[in-house]
Amino acid sequence: MRVLIVAAVAAERDVVTAAWPETTEIALPGAVLRRALPGGDGGPVFDVLAAGVGPGAAAAGTATALTAAALAGEPYDLVVSTGIAGGFAPGVPVGSVVVSDAIVAADLGAQSGAGGFLSVAELGFGTVAHEVPEALVRRVAGATGALRGEVLTVSTATGTAGRAAELAERHPRAVAEAMEGFGVAEAARAHGVPALELRAVSNAIGPRDKDAWRIGEALGALSGAFRKLAAALTDESEVSG
Repeated sequence: MRVLIVAAVAAERDVVTAAWPETTEIALPGAVLRRALPGGDGGPVFDVLAAGVGPGAAAAGTATALTAAALAGEPYDLVVSTGIAGGFAPGVPVGSVVVSDAIVAADLGAQSGAGGFLSVAELGFGTVAHEVPEALVRRVAGATGALRGEVLTVSTATGTAGRAAELAERHPRAVAEAMEGFGVAEAARAHGVPALELRAVSNAIGPRDKDAWRIGEALGALSGAFRKLAAALTDESEVSG
């Protein structure tokens, strides 16, 4: 099984690859993949990429890696968007790990004076949600202990209580927000590859308070989750079922 893991920044990529004792580097146009073979030869292949911040950079980097793999005759079976995230308190505490059962673009749309926010799906221009295969979500959650729910993609991180309340009302099943997942999922869909989001929570969504962030704790939790992930993905039949 071949898995592409897409983080935003080098620090996130590095804690993911720290889950495995040895990696090699593979050059791509404008980027470098770090490859790990957690189970040795014959086991799953994990390629880790730091694609940049935001859905646009994430989509571009993911598409580049997917295209390069397809042209080499080694297409991926799964794409994982990863990194740290804000969690919806109090149900998703700092330091916890979350897995998406849907990846949702929470601010892709238009403001309406009478109707409030209208998503591009409501406007008739496209989709704002990518569902993750249930068997895959169940397997990853069971292996990593992750809380499951919707993971929201935003282009502007939430920084007020009012905005947090608005998102929670519109997305009552949301567990976290981040800035890349929907871009990763869009690129994966274009290649016909399933995608999920696996993240660790560094802060509560709401008023921006950097003193309350626990980035180190979240990065440690993320590395621990990936140490457990290889065993969850050894059976390819569970990915798309």
